Amino acid sequence: MTNIVVIGAGYAGVLATKKLEKKLRKKGVANETQITIIDKHPYHTMLTELHEVAACRVGEESVKMNLDQIFAGRKVNVVLDTVTKIHFEENRITGENGEYSYDYLVLAAGSKPTFFGVEGAEEHSYTLWSYDDAVKLRDRIHDCFRVAADEPNEEKRRALLTFYVVGAGFTGVEMIGELAEYVPVLCERFHVKREDVKLVNVDGLSRPVPVLPEKLSGKVERRLKKMGVEIVMNASVVGVGENFIKMKEGEEVKQYTAGTVIWTAGIESSEITTDAAKEVKSAGRGRIEVDSYLRSVDHENVYVIGDNMFYTAPGEERPVPQMVENAEHSAGTAANNIAVAITKKGEMEEYDPKFHGIMVCVGGRWGTARGGMAKHQMNLPSFFAMFAKHFINIIYFIQVMGWAKVSSYLRHEIFTIRNRRSFVGGHFSNRTPSFLLVPLRVWLGAVWVFEAVMKIVEGWFQKPMLNEFFGGANAWYNSIIASYFGVAPAQSVDAVASATSAGADAAASAGTLLLDWDFGLFETIFVSGKELASSTLADYAFKLDIPFVNWSVDNIVLASDGMQMFMQIVIVLLELAIGLGLMSGLFTFPSAAVSIILQFMFLSTTGLYLNGMWMVFASVAVLIGAGRTIGFDYYVGPFLKKHWKNVKWVKRWYLYND
Repeated sequence: MTNIVVIGAGYAGVLATKKLEKKLRKKGVANETQITIIDKHPYHTMLTELHEVAACRVGEESVKMNLDQIFAGRKVNVVLDTVTKIHFEENRITGENGEYSYDYLVLAAGSKPTFFGVEGAEEHSYTLWSYDDAVKLRDRIHDCFRVAADEPNEEKRRALLTFYVVGAGFTGVEMIGELAEYVPVLCERFHVKREDVKLVNVDGLSRPVPVLPEKLSGKVERRLKKMGVEIVMNASVVGVGENFIKMKEGEEVKQYTAGTVIWTAGIESSEITTDAAKEVKSAGRGRIEVDSYLRSVDHENVYVIGDNMFYTAPGEERPVPQMVENAEHSAGTAANNIAVAITKKGEMEEYDPKFHGIMVCVGGRWGTARGGMAKHQMNLPSFFAMFAKHFINIIYFIQVMGWAKVSSYLRHEIFTIRNRRSFVGGHFSNRTPSFLLVPLRVWLGAVWVFEAVMKIVEGWFQKPMLNEFFGGANAWYNSIIASYFGVAPAQSVDAVASATSAGADAAASAGTLLLDWDFGLFETIFVSGKELASSTLADYAFKLDIPFVNWSVDNIVLASDGMQMFMQIVIVLLELAIGLGLMSGLFTFPSAAVSIILQFMFLSTTGLYLNGMWMVFASVAVLIGAGRTIGFDYYVGPFLKKHWKNVKWVKRWYLYND
């Protein structure tokens, strides 16, 4: 048995483990290997989203993914432990709870904040580099406003509401921007004056986020100032106390009142990596030197990835940056190379990172980015920068936890966003009480039941009627089109008209053609059965004429009387099932989904009258969660969800919602 141990369940560690397990399984050696991932937490944390939790834009659960869920159905052993020592010569790891031997080691232990020896910084400032950090900072911010609201002394109140963020890199700018966006909400909630709140972003840099082009850095600075943030550049923090901060500006050191200091001024390798770096070749801040295959230059069976690696790509002057994209790329390379080393099949890959850009968000509504291909990049305006951020996150979630995390992310970031703090505002956020949809849901269901009953009364269970149903509608549309172009209209035929189908009007009048656009793959037809002056909604009909659908109807549905009867019975039963499901609030989602599908089928065969189009929009309105209020889904949904997510293949493919 070949033992592979991965230290760290951050971005690099989780992806490397998943990719390696998949490769070994595909190569048929999964039963001959054992992958163990060790972390001190039972969850994977989205470090790039911590500022959103700290400033209460999203809930704390949104930045966590349970490791057991991530590796469900995969041959991966998840171990909760804190690694204290790596014995490279013995291929052995010591943890607080046990010892672990390895044949191959992946060191992906991540980073921790570094304080550069600044007096009092570690003791008196809040960091933002873990799930716990974000939760503590959120609670601290709330406590400051809560206490300040009851503080009669103006000086003490203003001190409580003074926030300094040290560091104007990605984390610092995103934290101060998120806080600046949240402050007006807190001021309203706690009845605090906005002018009593002071927000300062300080750094020894000359401009915020210097890795961005100067033009974009300027935009970031202007945005922060517009949000009420004081920007202090070229100033070094030399001390932090319980309620103050010391800054060196030029040659002068000044002390300022600071109720809360948030430290985001830099990172260094984690304790275990720093300790390991003493025994192998390494560089500054505990980063371990690797070769082009991401192996430690001292030990070929030790791979170092993510923030822990020190590697300068050919042709580059600087080592790869400590950023998420590097973690993702290095994880894939390491996984491939370990699989090749174990199976002796395939080719080892040299690490050739292609970074696609950088972006920074200032709050949930505004961001800026420079991205594109590795050699051809462009500046992105705010909306597209924010869209790119969410899109990139979704791509990552697909790799890590599939639909389960994607759906959760969209819900937290878009569909239930607090205080409209999203780049699309609150337009997609669920704010309408679901019980208001109950009358619409019940009425829509009742109409479907009525439609089914009327079809039964008309004889849909007794004789083939679809030929007349479809043919009459087509003849009616064709007669109107022919009349418009000066062609003698075809003789009108009898047809079945219903609330859900356009059917033939049975009248000889050709009506009025309003629109006929042919796009090749489909044709849109909009007509009225009467002159415009006397037309009502019940006279207007719309149809999507799709050649493929027409061929299917002619060659499959109408091919025989038996097929017509089968389709008629299916349609009626579906209408009954939809109606009863919606009326009772049972299986509302599939009922509404089938309702939309049936409406589209009618739209592309017989067309729909405008007075029946409401059913399409009503089906969309009750699609999500409408049966959870005054409906059986309130009881059945949680029961099915509980058992569904425990099905083995469902857990493996993440086909559930948390």
